[in-house]
Amino acid sequence: MIERPDADALLAGPLGGWLEGQSAARTAARVNAQFRFIVAVGAAAAVAFAAILYTGEIMVALQLGGAIGFGGYAWSEWSKRPVANRIKSEINSAIAAALGLRYNLTVRDDGDFERARAFTLLPSFDNRKLEDEWTGEVGGRPFHLHEAKLTEERGSGKSRRTVTVFAGVIMAVGFAREFTGTTLIARKGSHKRFFGLIGEDKETISPNGVRLQKIDMVDPRFADAFSVWSNDPVEGHYLIDPIYVEKLVAIEQAFAGDKIRALFTGGQLLIVLEGGNLFESGSLNAEDDRRLVEQSITQFGTLADIAVKLNARAR
Repeated sequence: MIERPDADALLAGPLGGWLEGQSAARTAARVNAQFRFIVAVGAAAAVAFAAILYTGEIMVALQLGGAIGFGGYAWSEWSKRPVANRIKSEINSAIAAALGLRYNLTVRDDGDFERARAFTLLPSFDNRKLEDEWTGEVGGRPFHLHEAKLTEERGSGKSRRTVTVFAGVIMAVGFAREFTGTTLIARKGSHKRFFGLIGEDKETISPNGVRLQKIDMVDPRFADAFSVWSNDPVEGHYLIDPIYVEKLVAIEQAFAGDKIRALFTGGQLLIVLEGGNLFESGSLNAEDDRRLVEQSITQFGTLADIAVKLNARAR
């Protein structure tokens, strides 16, 4: 377990003073958002009224007015983002500094994302959004974490829609030992036979050009949820021992996300974990600050603890 910062201590220091200085910016952002929303509601009502006059179709009026109203709401909410992101960045940076880490709102190094993608730990997608990058050392080992949201465009014409296919974190930690091979822990059914559609998982896969052989796991709870491939079966069994299985199963049951998967390669453990949108500590309401600081501390601490638990001792 990592030692987590105290929210009250952070707010009593420079962070608290900085947040107090954001009062005017917060008020201005709220007023601007409210003005935009009022304008949007007025525009939606005017368009709906005009549609009724010219077409006599109430449904057409409702559809046009609704579309403009929804767009106006998004326009209003978007105007809050610069101030909210500035506050979020300052809060998360203060938390990171207390832990001896660095925080960036945008992701500067997407190497772990590309590695997770290359080794099929992520689904196919059309668009990506990477944010909330934490870097440094956790438990004395190199550490890198960021969020990812992946979306895919489905359907066509009026049925075209954007679907979120992944929302979660990608986390890499330097492992306590070097590996002689590559071992992949994936969700069961992620590499099915017959064009990946039906049947059991394939006996061999070649993600990122690395040929991996499926290895059997004796723990039924683990085997029901995961499949494991490795190009060094002896090392694969050595890494995924009964104690390690217990850790993975416990994380699956306890964390407020799911679908964990992992990759052991080189000297790095790469973890992909689905979950909600994390580290959203920026608010235009000062009364939310204490709760959101504590929330970000808890969210990051939980993830960092997972990295420590899954990082086996040097053997």
